[in-house]
Amino acid sequence: MNIAFYAHGGSANHGCEALVCSVIKVLGTSHHYTLFSEKPQEDIIYGLNKLAEIRPTQSSIPNKGLSSLLYKVRQKMNSGDKIYYQYLYKHLLNKEDHFDLAIAIGGDNYCYSGFLERFSVQNKIWKKHNTPIVLWGCSIDPERIDSKLLNDLKNYQFITARESLTYNALKAHGLRNVYLIPDTAFLLDAVEKELPNGFQVKNTVGINISPLVIRQEVKSGIVMRNIEILIDNILSQTDMSVALIPHVTWNNNNDCLPLTQLYKLYEKTGRVILIQDNNALIQKGYIRRCRFLIAARTHASIAGYSSAVPTLVIGYSIKSKGIATDLFGTDQGYVLPIQSIDREDFINDAFKWLQSKENNIRKGYFNFLPDYLKGFNQIKKHIKILISYYLVSKKSYN
Repeated sequence: MNIAFYAHGGSANHGCEALVCSVIKVLGTSHHYTLFSEKPQEDIIYGLNKLAEIRPTQSSIPNKGLSSLLYKVRQKMNSGDKIYYQYLYKHLLNKEDHFDLAIAIGGDNYCYSGFLERFSVQNKIWKKHNTPIVLWGCSIDPERIDSKLLNDLKNYQFITARESLTYNALKAHGLRNVYLIPDTAFLLDAVEKELPNGFQVKNTVGINISPLVIRQEVKSGIVMRNIEILIDNILSQTDMSVALIPHVTWNNNNDCLPLTQLYKLYEKTGRVILIQDNNALIQKGYIRRCRFLIAARTHASIAGYSSAVPTLVIGYSIKSKGIATDLFGTDQGYVLPIQSIDREDFINDAFKWLQSKENNIRKGYFNFLPDYLKGFNQIKKHIKILISYYLVSKKSYN
């Protein structure tokens, strides 16, 4: 089959990269894959061009002449960003393009303001080309589900939700062909590179902090102060090391900035290590050799979960709560909502609880992960059914 991936933001977000790698792992290497990317140069840097043909999604917005005038007039006559996205994705597909299936792989597609118009424009383009589309591994806050969002979601031939909170919300709103299947990044391979000095295998606490979480803190500086107190206590009360692990390095949302700031405070201790930026598989290789993980990024936490590392998530959306609930039966103790961090020792206290439950958590992973991952067995079956139906009756998707 000729399969397209879209709604991909770029591989400097290693969660996006992990999804591409793991979806291909699930579907198999016998297909031809084309990755439509918002930042194609990033995908080449991190090697996704070895797995898929890389194509840019965006076109230039006209800035001079009649085309520019027409664009500005249309923008003025329409509210929102619809016209902007129509021009931005005007050349997403060529007339001669043919794809058997297009998969929207960005799990966060509908988590943030403005994304609905962005992806509804792309979905209409795929529909115009008579290509069935699938929404893959999504998380959607129930409060965001309104008539406009539902109308767009109905364009997908089927939807996989990566956690039960989203799944139940979509079903409650009457959507059909919705399946509860874990995030495919649980299956991402890990590459274990040589460890830097000071990194103790299975005796290191991995820490991932993001500017995105810091921007949502309830008190200025409270998150970084919490992490400093946590590191102080790890260094003074245990023999463990600390590894600072970035997972997104976009210019406007770069984990390396707060992590480097922390590293400079503790560099001379010899027990705090700053892991450099690498691809998703290598970062997972570091995470899987940790004893504990504190993570702000969803796919950093999934690297921890899938490697049986006791993990504490600093969360800000339904995805963190939903995944933890499906794994542990509750998000209490496993997810710290960013809005709840209102005192300086909050994360340290949560980490102490995680330490006290270490053995039980590890045993739990080995008990429930095998059954949890059986959800992937449904994927190939559903896609085969979809493609067979599509080939027999193309008119169904007009």
